[in-house]
Amino acid sequence: MTREAHMTNDRAKPEMTAKRNAMENTDLKKFIQKNSALFWYIPENKKEGISDELLIETILNYGSLDDFRELISIMGMNRLSTIFNGLQGRKKNNYYPEIYHYFSLIFAKYASGNPQ
Repeated sequence: MTREAHMTNDRAKPEMTAKRNAMENTDLKKFIQKNSALFWYIPENKKEGISDELLIETILNYGSLDDFRELISIMGMNRLSTIFNGLQGRKKNNYYPEIYHYFSLIFAKYASGNPQ
């Protein structure tokens, strides 16, 4: 590959990342709106600004498996796993014990970088 081709590819990467992030952001907003009832305690105008941690916690605790699958398609299994496994202390205890155990097993088996 020529030097110019490398430079063109390097310039395209941030644009592709920005497009991917914008698309993901739009998909997340639609997903939150679709599951709005699960966030009943959050004012409507603040729902789109919830953290990834709260979104994942709510979907895993109260959503369906179809909701979980849709969240995987939007955020990716590895990102979900990283956020889930990074929880400590009180945030970790916000999950029902059965839910925490089940999804610990799911992420350990299916997120890349984890032994199977």
